[in-house]
Order: sequence, then C-alpha cells, then structure tokens
Amino acid sequence: MWEIQEPKPVKLLIAIMAADQKCLTAARDAIIAEFGTIDLESDVWPFDQTDYYKDQTGPHILKQFASIDKLINPGELARIKHKTNRIEQKLAELLHSAGVIWPRPINLDPGIIEPSKLILASTKNYSHRIYIGDGIYAEVTLTFGKGKWQPFSYTYPDYKQLGYHEFFSQVRSRLIEQRRDS
Repeated sequence: MWEIQEPKPVKLLIAIMAADQKCLTAARDAIIAEFGTIDLESDVWPFDQTDYYKDQTGPHILKQFASIDKLINPGELARIKHKTNRIEQKLAELLHSAGVIWPRPINLDPGIIEPSKLILASTKNYSHRIYIGDGIYAEVTLTFGKGKWQPFSYTYPDYKQLGYHEFFSQVRSRLIEQRRDS
C-alpha cells in the first residue's frame, strides 16, 4: 500500500559504560536531565568482553542500561546519538576537573527497543549498518522471536549475555504495557 503510516512509539534505551561508580552516577544524572525519568535500570556489570575501551575508559569498566519512561518516535535516534555524544564530552570535562584521568570516562550508546527488535545507533559505518542521517548509522543488534532475544553473527559479544536479554525483555514488556495504556 502506498499510504505512509507513522511509526509506533518505542522505548529509548541508553547503554552506559563508565570508568567507575562516580562516573556511572554522573552519567545517569545527565541522562535524566536530558531525557527525563528512567523507568528501568539494569544491574551493573563489569565490561570485560574486550579491552577495546581500556585506554580511553580504564581497566575496570562498568556497564549499565537505562530505559527512559517517555516513549519516542524511532526517527529521533540520530538526533539522540548526537545528544549523547555531547553529554559524553561535557561529562568528560567535568570529571577531568574532578580528578578522573581517563580520556573518555563515559561512553553512552543509545538504542531503541521495539517489540520485535533492539536497534543501536553508531557513528561508525559497517556492512550491517544503515545510514539514518546526520552522520549516524543504525543496526538491528537483536531480534525478538519465539519468546527470546536472537543475536546475529555481528552482535557484540556482551549483547549475547542472558542477563542483558532478561533486562531487554523487561523493557520490551514495559513498552507493550505503555502502548496498550495510551
């Protein structure tokens, strides 16, 4: 059919990687200030699947996910990635003045959850990523089917963890509940 339909609203999910607990708290506070109430937070996990970020963020990186209560239009993802990049830069300046030595003490990766998938935004192009505008690419990182999250060959190793999937399922359930109630 040639009629264009507006997309259904989705959940904004922000992955936080932080050099330490102080940086993680600063990131959560900045996310709330910029995007509003966090309705779900994951456990805090050690990010130890790769040492890719070690020189920028330190040797003992913490990772946590925050889900924003207010639903968004999925077309906002590129703009949100730019916002999270600016937040990272501002927090780096603040945290450096407070004694944090790592060049990038916080890394914020926004994504969206729909009932059928989790999509992450990136500034880097690759074969499995699609350009969504303003220098930003998106990838379907996980799909949801037959009651569970399914990774791809390119899915980041940490996104294949059961603990992540359990949290993403909570966010997915919250989204379905919010859509039903609206």
